Amino acid sequence: MRKFTLSLLSTALIGFGFAAQAAELVMVEEPGCAWCAKWESELGDIYPKTSEGKYAPLRKVELRDLKRSDGPDTLGVVPARPVVFTPTFLLVEDGKEIARLQGYPGEDFFWGILEQMLVENTDYVTPTVDQEGS
Repeated sequence: MRKFTLSLLSTALIGFGFAAQAAELVMVEEPGCAWCAKWESELGDIYPKTSEGKYAPLRKVELRDLKRSDGPDTLGVVPARPVVFTPTFLLVEDGKEIARLQGYPGEDFFWGILEQMLVENTDYVTPTVDQEGS
């Protein structure tokens, strides 16, 4: 009965346009991280408005929480290898890391690297100028 109810709920949510997000960008940060703060000040407000941000919404997690023995299970993020540096951006699908950007290379390089990660590892298609204006 429970499986049937969950199946109905899933079908209803998909039917109303609430399908589960295929990918997300997980930003691993820690207090006092200057590069995390720089990313936040340069891109924090912009990211969710971009095509990349809409395709792979951002979720932030603390490095210490990820490093706890139950961290990956609790946070629903399974890194392919340990995260050492902050910020580290994990492209995640179904809770598993599929690509990674260690550090923040600055605004100009971040977008190109992120786009490459998305194109190479997901079904993301780079929008044309016409699509962005719509």
